[in-house]
Amino acid sequence: MISPRARVEIQKSDRKMSSTLFAKVAFYPSLFYQVVMNKMTTRRWYDRVDDSVLLGALPFRSMTKQLVEEEHVRGVVDLTEGFETAQFSNSPKDWQDWGVEHLHIPTVDFVSSPLQGDIEKAVDFILQHRKEKSSVYVHCKAGRTRSATVVACYLIKLNGWSPEQSVEFLQTKRPHIWLREKQMQSIQQYFDTTNKGGHFKGG
Repeated sequence: MISPRARVEIQKSDRKMSSTLFAKVAFYPSLFYQVVMNKMTTRRWYDRVDDSVLLGALPFRSMTKQLVEEEHVRGVVDLTEGFETAQFSNSPKDWQDWGVEHLHIPTVDFVSSPLQGDIEKAVDFILQHRKEKSSVYVHCKAGRTRSATVVACYLIKLNGWSPEQSVEFLQTKRPHIWLREKQMQSIQQYFDTTNKGGHFKGG
């Protein structure tokens, strides 16, 4: 006899597996769509949000030299699952060889938002690089949802802004971000938690 708690855990596991499977199936078509939109519209592959942060799509290996030498990237926050970067992007060791620190926060595409503890870890990572006057490339596959959630939270922590102010500012830098209800809930939760702990301005 399966207990109610065990049944709930099994259901959660099944939903996670289904979400991951969908993300894998949709990965190549959606990545191809991003490439086409980048070439056919005014969308850019990445956008600079401020002196410390670039928000963007999957960083292809061919972009490494530009990011390191022209954009002074010394940190990468990677919100993708492993299969998304395996073929096209640098491994953590590759980034290390370029003098870039890599923080991996695997988050399922389409249906998930980063966990609060992971958001805090990513924001602290960015703020540390900000103190060192270096830039961080924050990305998922398209630079619209998972990574935008983290950057919105960074702006809250840095500037003391509300979720609405942070998202509105982010839209001026990267108009095609796509933050849905789940992501906005994560941003609101981060804001509430940050305010309880007192405002920190990263300077």
